[in-house]
Amino acid sequence: MGVGRFDSLLLLSFGGPESSDDVMPFLRNVTAGRGVPDERLAVVAEQYELFGGKSPINDLNQELLRALNEELASRGHEIATFWGNRNWHPFVADTINNLKSLGHTSTVCLVTSAFSSYSGCRQYHEDLDRARSEVPGAPTVERVRVYWDHPDFLGAAAELLAERRDAAGLSSETPVLHSAHSLPLSMAANCDYQQQLNEAASIVNELAGMRGPCEVVFQSRSGPPSVPWLTPDIDQRIHELADQGTDELLVHPLGFVADHMEVLFDLDTQSAAAAKEAGVKMVRTPTVGTHPRFVSMLVDLVEEAAGLRADRPSLSESGPRPDNCKSQCCPAPSRPGR
Repeated sequence: MGVGRFDSLLLLSFGGPESSDDVMPFLRNVTAGRGVPDERLAVVAEQYELFGGKSPINDLNQELLRALNEELASRGHEIATFWGNRNWHPFVADTINNLKSLGHTSTVCLVTSAFSSYSGCRQYHEDLDRARSEVPGAPTVERVRVYWDHPDFLGAAAELLAERRDAAGLSSETPVLHSAHSLPLSMAANCDYQQQLNEAASIVNELAGMRGPCEVVFQSRSGPPSVPWLTPDIDQRIHELADQGTDELLVHPLGFVADHMEVLFDLDTQSAAAAKEAGVKMVRTPTVGTHPRFVSMLVDLVEEAAGLRADRPSLSESGPRPDNCKSQCCPAPSRPGR
């Protein structure tokens, strides 16, 4: 039973509300310690209400977990799989407690975040450490390496981009905006997030056979306007490109692995409206989701972490990331009053 030394697998994600009653408590969890007033959270809550107060992320994670179970079984691995969230039920501390109560001692962890930053990498480590500290005798938990540069993550993204391009009747010369979650500059300055995104975007374009302009844009910024975040903003960039004569665009949510709220609202609602206003045909490509190459890659990474796979494929110039991040990797951003 298990995969190498691991007797259990944890899929760790961000979490999201299941109903309208969950939205404000969820948002308070996400922004805990930042002093964000409920009036500002209420504005974000309105976005969830457009979808009935329910985020798609939990259902998407359960679909991914089912796909992982099928891939693990196809390789002859019998391992117990679990799901936990940072900001909503099932909370990771509850999942860790469940793992312990069932007698598991060694857990491998997959995270639904591909790139390196405080919020996308280090904070997951901190939440895991905090959860384990709350459960005496908790199992060990080892994360697989950051996988933004894995050939099957980038390859799956490229396949989906090319398929959507062809289905929409667009050419390989169509400009591509690769979108990712913006970060405060104070956070971005202490990690390789931008560098990774730029390199990944170039690789995906090449693999998809795109020969037109390609650039990384950002979305989903929050907080007061006085705090600088990564730019260019995708909606502003759409208008700028329209002014320069662009009338067709591919938008690829490179920074996300599933079609959750940041994709369905920020891109499919807000950016689509910006494109319509600017007179641009915008075609949004899917995230990797449960693409067979992506699911297979995640199981490869589990086998890699278990010492069952010697190769560590990477398409980046710097090569694969280490299994364990450096102690000072991706530190928390500085915030007023801290």
